[in-house]
Amino acid sequence: MKGLISRFLKGDIRACSRLISLVENNASLDDDALKDVYKKMGRAHRIGITGPAGVGKSTLIEKLTLRFKRDNRRIGIVAVDPTSPFTHGALLGDRIRMQKIFLDPDVYIRSMATRGALGGLSLKTTEVCNILDAFGKDVILIETVGVGQAEFDITQAADTILVVLVPESGDAIQALKAGLMEIGDIFVINKADREGADRILEEIKGVLDFSLPKDGWRPMVLKTSAISEEGVEELYKRVNEHKRFLEQEGRFEEKKKERIKNTILDYMKSALYEKIEGNQETAKLLNRFTQEVLSGNITPLKASQELIKEVYGRD
Repeated sequence: MKGLISRFLKGDIRACSRLISLVENNASLDDDALKDVYKKMGRAHRIGITGPAGVGKSTLIEKLTLRFKRDNRRIGIVAVDPTSPFTHGALLGDRIRMQKIFLDPDVYIRSMATRGALGGLSLKTTEVCNILDAFGKDVILIETVGVGQAEFDITQAADTILVVLVPESGDAIQALKAGLMEIGDIFVINKADREGADRILEEIKGVLDFSLPKDGWRPMVLKTSAISEEGVEELYKRVNEHKRFLEQEGRFEEKKKERIKNTILDYMKSALYEKIEGNQETAKLLNRFTQEVLSGNITPLKASQELIKEVYGRD
């Protein structure tokens, strides 16, 4: 393990890929060796790109990546794909769509399977981003699977969130119902050459006018056409503007702390679940409390509290 970490810290791309695979597969890792990785993280700007399927997120990411490269920024891309029902791995659709950067040695693309995770992200997405951060990437672009109404995990994984829509996405009220209006820092109307782009732009602006600023930041709306690159330069400037805002307000460091806190809590929840799910004695207790709830002798809340006492009281 120490040899792997040593190669990773020297910039070995294969070591980076191997470390990510170990994290994804819940492999037993040397905690002392991993400390050297975590000491290196905390500098990258993490940008989440979310929105319904088919709005052109992958094409937009490709164009943004090419623009970042012009400023000599090192890019990591985490593309969360649906899980294959056969291999349980990622379907790799994003790699097919990002052909101009797929083989670029300065761009690292990692496709991740959701593996049943809700919220549009894999459970290990934040940890993979941490590894790419420690590997020296300046910008990490995170593309969600595009499930529409359950994209809230991206708020914990990213610093800046782009919500991508198209003219056919419907009116702003529908976007609001989907929950996307509440999480975006920048709203992007992609494929803006299509009819209805100006209408949805004005509708979203109207909704935002009645919303409170997000942590002091007033979300903005702009149009792009990723294929023709129209509006990509403006989007690039606005993304950098949001990063400067976060840094000036001290929010960039706060978001890093929030991610670490949430990761600790996620590991705690996972450990508790495994302790309950994978233990025969605990399974018997769970069945007993389930029957107690069905009989009306106890509430689910009280049952959960008693189960925790029983499980950890034995230790």
